[in-house]
Amino acid sequence: MEQCSEKFNKAFEVHKSGDLSGACDLYMEILKTEPNNAEVWDLLGVVHFQQNNFLEAETCIKKAISLEPRVYYLENLAKLYLEKGDFTTSIALYEDILKLHNTYENLFNLAMAYKNAHFWNKAKRAYEKALELNPNGYESYYNLAYLAFNDNDPHKAIECYKKVLEIKPNDWETTYFLGLAYMQVKDYKNGLKAFESRFCKKSAILSQEKLYPELMKEKPEWKGESLKDKVLFTYYEAGFGDLLMFYRYVPILTSMCKKLIIKPQRELLPLFRENSYGAEIIENYDYKKQMYFDYHLPFLSIPNVLQLEGDSVFVSHDCGYLKANAEKVRCYKEKYCSNDKFKIGIKWQGNTHYDLERVLQVEDFFTLFEIPNTQFYSFQTFEGSEEIDKIKEKYDIVNLGETFSDFSDTAGAIENMDLIISNDSSLIHLAGAMNKTSFVLLPYVYNWRWHTDLSKCDWYDCVTVFRQKEFGKWKSIFEDVKAKLIEIKDKK
Repeated sequence: MEQCSEKFNKAFEVHKSGDLSGACDLYMEILKTEPNNAEVWDLLGVVHFQQNNFLEAETCIKKAISLEPRVYYLENLAKLYLEKGDFTTSIALYEDILKLHNTYENLFNLAMAYKNAHFWNKAKRAYEKALELNPNGYESYYNLAYLAFNDNDPHKAIECYKKVLEIKPNDWETTYFLGLAYMQVKDYKNGLKAFESRFCKKSAILSQEKLYPELMKEKPEWKGESLKDKVLFTYYEAGFGDLLMFYRYVPILTSMCKKLIIKPQRELLPLFRENSYGAEIIENYDYKKQMYFDYHLPFLSIPNVLQLEGDSVFVSHDCGYLKANAEKVRCYKEKYCSNDKFKIGIKWQGNTHYDLERVLQVEDFFTLFEIPNTQFYSFQTFEGSEEIDKIKEKYDIVNLGETFSDFSDTAGAIENMDLIISNDSSLIHLAGAMNKTSFVLLPYVYNWRWHTDLSKCDWYDCVTVFRQKEFGKWKSIFEDVKAKLIEIKDKK
């Protein structure tokens, strides 16, 4: 570094130590006497960048470039645009920078900008060029796996994740996604084993230790030992849909042990108690209360410990292993469903903390509402339920979502429907578990559980799968949905 200023050296050391506010003050002090010091302007911009003050960072780095157009300053500006989400500007900068400084980092960042801008093929080529410069660039293999999923090529994703693990062994995040790729191609023998690296398992166990600190430390996690005369405690660790899908294994467990104890989320409690298969379904206990078990197990680990593989993973795919409460079925029928129309329940949004691509545009349903002799019911709850106002302006739709307090209520309403149409959400899993005819509408890049053959649904025989033909475009799906809906309706 061509700087000998004592103030600069002090400022740079403060910056390196992580004291960003202190470094900012010192850099600004230098600029009072050295207003044309390009390096200090750039470093001040970097400090603002690190503080997520993007506007100030952009101003400072551009000032540095105007004084001295060094490639390093251009690289910082390109990184800034990449971080703030201005991918078009970032791409243009990196394409120019690479003519001057063809490095792995610049190619990787260009690939990231392409990827985030959904220029999939350009991103793929940039990652591959980056790997030519650095064959050990595991981040590029990791992102190439993501792009392979975009191409509906989980086999290629598996290859890429394996390359990551060759370079960075025992990386649990990569192992987790490798498990998802294996399961998408229905290799559950390898997939379920790798799935044990999932993010939420550790937090799930920690939550149980908080509720049952002594018991969780004293009792072992079940690894497949004989459960004869033993009590097994299994507990939720993920979303509603995951528990509903894996609940198919509960009859197997109850037949294996003296007693099975299940702790689901509060919203699933009544439904599971109505379908207990002899298990004890418990609420969130206060940690001081007493309970006894011999082994414990996170719920999503069940098929792995049972060593299920092949079609045995999909047990009960055709029978409807969850039943609705008969009284609730009657109440919904009398109050909302006593008509001769073809009754269709819809949902457009699930948990938006994950996979925003799964959120449907509610306006795309409008073409279905024109079908004669149909009655549509909204099953949307909580976030997204405000969208029903867009429908009510033009169409008669019954808002059942506002009547649901738990999944037992939802099941009572589902039983009165002729068809369920939903994005990839808990509603589809509940309807599938009840063997109710359903359509699931998937984004272009979809979840592992729907596998690669979308002509059928392995988990639920009653579910028909529809997938976006183009990334982010829902309208074309609804043309196929409408045709299939009319076909089913006319057969009734």
